[in-house]
Amino acid sequence: MEPKGSASPRTAVVWAVLRAELDRATGPLTVLDVGGGTGGFAVPLAIAGHQVTVIDASPDALAALTRRAAEAGVADRVRAMQGDGDDLADLVAPESADLVLCHSLLEVVDDPATVVKALAATLRPGGVASVLVANRVAAVLARAVGGHLGVAAALLTDQEGRTGARDTLRRRFDLDTATRLLTDGGLVVEQTNGVRVVADLLPGAVLEGQTDALLAFELAASELSPYREIATQLHLFARRPAD
Repeated sequence: MEPKGSASPRTAVVWAVLRAELDRATGPLTVLDVGGGTGGFAVPLAIAGHQVTVIDASPDALAALTRRAAEAGVADRVRAMQGDGDDLADLVAPESADLVLCHSLLEVVDDPATVVKALAATLRPGGVASVLVANRVAAVLARAVGGHLGVAAALLTDQEGRTGARDTLRRRFDLDTATRLLTDGGLVVEQTNGVRVVADLLPGAVLEGQTDALLAFELAASELSPYREIATQLHLFARRPAD
């Protein structure tokens, strides 16, 4: 069964990559969603027949996840676990997952390198990780176009890609730094895509009635350089080498 929830221009690229992997599976997968919140990915995957564990630091988000899973009739296939991404190695058994989702997490953890190594260790040999990170290049462009040139200039030179002490993110990545992080953690990056290449730049009035056209454009541009490199987020699909 194909996961529902893949029609939004904001997530369609990620779902397209995941769907290709799910289609290759010969049976239900064991999925770990680290920082999965209220289950935007977990519940559709459970509806598709997969067993999903969501780890998140927010009890409120996990409560919403539990309600959402129950309403969808998949409470038996969704497990909620409170915990921080930095503690992943202590929360999950090694080689216990076929697919790990790590979306919008590496920007906020204490030590992304340690988290990536834990992700790789959690995967069974041949398993895959779906990693979504904030793109530094997009953050620079968005602030410059918005007239915040001083902030954009700071982002250009800040080592972690932050706008200052009030920035809600601890770091941002570009394609090279994100790829190197996963490679150093023991994963082999197989595919990279840009998520929301233009979706966050266009005014709502321009997009009115053009959802399908935007969706088609995002899918077409997501793999093409240089458009991929200016997207709001970067999606990296990486595999743990088989023994």
